[in-house]
Amino acid sequence: MVVNSSPEVDGRAPLPPALEARSLCKEVSSPEGLLTILDSVSFTVLPAETVAIVGPSGAGKSTLLSLLAGLDVPTRGTVRLCGSDLSGEDEDGRARLRAAFVGFVFQSFHLLPSLTAVEQVMLPLELSGVTDARERAVAALNEVGLEARLRHYPRQLSGGEQQRVAIARAFVTRPRVLFADEPTGNLDAASGDTVANLLFGLNALAGTTLVLVTHQRELALRCQRRLNLAAGRLLPE
Repeated sequence: MVVNSSPEVDGRAPLPPALEARSLCKEVSSPEGLLTILDSVSFTVLPAETVAIVGPSGAGKSTLLSLLAGLDVPTRGTVRLCGSDLSGEDEDGRARLRAAFVGFVFQSFHLLPSLTAVEQVMLPLELSGVTDARERAVAALNEVGLEARLRHYPRQLSGGEQQRVAIARAFVTRPRVLFADEPTGNLDAASGDTVANLLFGLNALAGTTLVLVTHQRELALRCQRRLNLAAGRLLPE
């Protein structure tokens, strides 16, 4: 399902598209010569849409996610994030835009081993100067059912619990866009279902734009749209 119009906020003008990719190309050098990972990829994602990026291994899914989030830069083409042109920013500028608009959930959790669960969730708030970071972090962990694990370190948590900490950390900054790269890929079926339900449930409550990379058909079908990549090119929807 394609959303037909951008939502208005409190009666104000509609928000710009959450993401605009225009003629994105990514090329890298290899022993065999120039390798094209993405070739002329273009699409628009509107606010509050949920979109799955799907395709076989090596199709360019994670590369596309990195370009959309400003973690990498395209060889050619442009990306606009919430109305801002990532292509015109240096590394620091892209980092500022990510801090302002973006949350991440990764397959490998990306938790810091020396921080407790509540400290993991507090970290992005403290970096942005929020004064009630602990209170907000505790509330976020309560939302994902980890109120009894606030002082636990990653090594003391199961994989599913670690991913729930990562989800709380992603949502606590109230991002406009959430990028999730294989969020259930390292989990067993039961933990994966729990994490998926939390991810989509919290996303619906927050009205966040969700861009999800997954190999799992059931997870992709929960999104409103699917962008199918094959050999670096976007297939017709």
